[in-house]
Amino acid sequence: MSDEQQSAADVEQAVKDVVDDVAEVAAEEAAEPSEEDILVKEGDIAADYLEELLDIADLDGDLDSYTEGDRAHVSVVTDSTTLVGRDGEVLEALQELCRLAVMTETGRRSRLMLDVAGHREKRRKELQLLAQDAVNSVNENGEPVRLAPMNPFERKVVHDAVAAAGLYSESEGQEPQRRVVVQAAK
Repeated sequence: MSDEQQSAADVEQAVKDVVDDVAEVAAEEAAEPSEEDILVKEGDIAADYLEELLDIADLDGDLDSYTEGDRAHVSVVTDSTTLVGRDGEVLEALQELCRLAVMTETGRRSRLMLDVAGHREKRRKELQLLAQDAVNSVNENGEPVRLAPMNPFERKVVHDAVAAAGLYSESEGQEPQRRVVVQAAK
């Protein structure tokens, strides 16, 4: 092979290498975002929505968004319980509005969790104690314990606590009267 032919072959190989590199970068950029990236985006969308809402309502609060497990979480750090409402009713409505804002922008349903003024964390601790009392009652007398109606977040906390204690629980009834029944392991 002549020097001219070798140079042409080297140039051709260099061009192929560059084309392969460009194709690889394009494929990476076109790849679907990771689940973590999707959750971070959900949290950002909800935080932006809440920031506008706080401004409109002239309410103070700092926003913190993070992911935990398979959910985006947004917390409004404030001393005010205005956005919590009675029994967390305003909080539940705000959470649904945030989920709708995320769905509007992303086109997919979100399981985002919203907390305001630490309400959910306080409620989680109360529910874990309630679940432990029900577990103790079932263990003492063997009879199922029917708890008061709860929202889905509250029922999930109780189900998790009951399962961790080695007992069985199920939900019964229709919203808004849906409740958890704790019973001995099956």
